[in-house]
Order: sequence, then structure tokens, then C-alpha cells
Amino acid sequence: MIVVAARGLVKTYGSGRAARRVLDGAAIEVRAGELVAVVGRSGSGKSTLLHLLGALDRPEAGTIEVVGHRLDGRRERELTRVRRDHVGFVFQAYHLVPELTGEENVLLPTRLPGSGPDAPSRGRALIDRLGLNGAAARLPHELSGGEQQRLAVARALVHDPELILADEPTGNLDAEAGAAVLALLRGAADDGRAVVLVTHEEAATSAADRVLRLVEGRLKP
Repeated sequence: MIVVAARGLVKTYGSGRAARRVLDGAAIEVRAGELVAVVGRSGSGKSTLLHLLGALDRPEAGTIEVVGHRLDGRRERELTRVRRDHVGFVFQAYHLVPELTGEENVLLPTRLPGSGPDAPSRGRALIDRLGLNGAAARLPHELSGGEQQRLAVARALVHDPELILADEPTGNLDAEAGAAVLALLRGAADDGRAVVLVTHEEAATSAADRVLRLVEGRLKP
């Protein structure tokens, strides 16, 4: 099953002589059970691509479908519903709420309207499965980078999305913690999710089924 498909994506930043087209006809298709790594130099548009696939931003041209839902031309309320129901994000900077414990951060998406009744119990099961029981009651500043990022992965999985988007998830971690996070993302794909991993680290591609290079605004094998 194709989880996310995008074609002809165009995105430009700036205007006039300062305009820079970071995506120029980019296309990607990812199936359930597949982990695809996107690599490219800094500033090549990798994060922009993820933001478009996850409905955090809109392309100037092109089409995007997530589990059969067209994103282009949708109203913001509809995009919010797609993000809530079908997409999980893992960011390089973790984005944990500093005033909340590890468990409260993981369960944060379960507070959204429309969240399923089994989401809180799934979140606690994820914490246990990922070996985070010791981190569950502590605040983010009391945790290591690896613990924070594993909590961020758990938060991305808590509402059981079909699509996981990971933006440089190992960029702030040492080799051991980075390998643990990659293993979690690989496991998410093996469990039937589609995972798109953006990275500038060649080592992070080892867990991928396919590697695509973003060059001059387009994705190439």
C-alpha cells in the first residue's frame, strides 16, 4: 500500500533576485513497511520536503497524497485532521515541552480532540517497550539527548500513524544513542508504517530500504 505519494513539488523561498527554488519538481512515493532515507547537502530542501509531506507547509505546485487524502488545495482544518490522524513527526531538536515529564510529553497528542480512547495505554506501553520507564517521571532537562529523542519517537508513534517523518533525528546524538533511535525507526517501518528519514549523515542511511538524494530540487536514486 502506498502511504505517501508526491509529484511535481515546487517550493521557493524569497523573492526577486533573492529567490531560491529549493524544490523543483520533486517526487517521492513510499509504501507501508518501507523506510526511505533522503540525503543531501545542508540547505538543499530536505526539511522543506518533510514539511510539505506532513502538511506543515504548502507547495507552490505539485500534488501530495497521504493514505489517499489529497493535501494540495485543502483547508487548514482538513490538514490538521490529516496530521493528527495519519502523521507522526520526529524532530532533531526533540521539541519536548520542558514543563512536562517524559510520560506527559509522550501522551500529549492523546489530549487532542478525536484521539482514540486506547491512545494513553498505547503511550504507556511504548514507554515500557522503549526502555523509558526511568525517564517517564523526569523533566526533559534531567534526561540525556538519547532519552529525549526516544521519547520524541514514542510521542510520534502514540496515535499509531501510518506515516512517520523524521527530520535529522540523530543529528544531536552520539553514535550509540543515534543507533538506538535508528533502530526504533526501522522497527516502526517493520511494523507496517512508512518512514521518511531526512539526514545529512551517511551513517544514518544504514537502516533504510532505499536512499534518495535531493539534488537541484529533485530526488534521485
